[in-house]
Amino acid sequence: MTKTIGVIAIKGGVGKTTVSAALATDLANHYGKKVLLVDANFSAPNLGLHMDILEPEKTIHHVLDRKIHAKSAIQEKFGVDVIPGEYIYNKSLPYLKLKDRLRPLKENYDFIIIDSSPSLNDEVLSTMLASDALFVVTTPDYPTLSCTLKAAKLAKQRGKPIAGIIINKTRDPKYELNLREIEDSLDIPVVAKIPDDKQVIRSIFSRVPVPLYKKNSPFSQEINRLNAALTQNKEKKSFLQALIPFDFNKERINREILKKSFYTNTFQH
Repeated sequence: MTKTIGVIAIKGGVGKTTVSAALATDLANHYGKKVLLVDANFSAPNLGLHMDILEPEKTIHHVLDRKIHAKSAIQEKFGVDVIPGEYIYNKSLPYLKLKDRLRPLKENYDFIIIDSSPSLNDEVLSTMLASDALFVVTTPDYPTLSCTLKAAKLAKQRGKPIAGIIINKTRDPKYELNLREIEDSLDIPVVAKIPDDKQVIRSIFSRVPVPLYKKNSPFSQEINRLNAALTQNKEKKSFLQALIPFDFNKERINREILKKSFYTNTFQH
């Protein structure tokens, strides 16, 4: 059963596209899944830069403009099928037709990952409408949390389930919102907590997604744990984690709940 996942954030700089590219490449290379990765950040697409697709001739913009079929815009990169965006496309497009344009491809994939726009407009709404489930990427600070609340509210209004919160770029717990504060504010479970990782900057510079650039980096390991839940697999645990009979890690518990509910859309918030 194909699952279309929208990765959203209503604030730039939180690492949404990095997470999208990482989810897709990890699913394809470490779990053997057939994955389509789509750039739906129509006004400022940059997924191609993360996936080393620098000068795409056929893009999601051409697909929405009905110049080509979606299948014709696919490029294979790092084991993932990618539909990149056009860096400059000066024409109004029917963004809300994204779901219709992708529908003919859905049966060919295990997962379709959509990297959304960070703007609270029809661009992000197109991702919400095209997705079976949503992940919201946020950083653990007040300004970003306020933006994330807006995304959660819009998704709820549209009847689209948010599968969980991905907290990215954690640095200093003393000066950051903790997991409980974020969950209480959003009423959505945190399913991944990713530390700020210098390997991310290096991977972006190299245009190689983090799970392939540095498989054992903290960023890659947490993405892999989240994907274990999405693919109904067991998480890989360290030697010390395996010795502990009870798991008190809240995000790990949330992933176990996600694993049971993901294919029924009965997300327990």
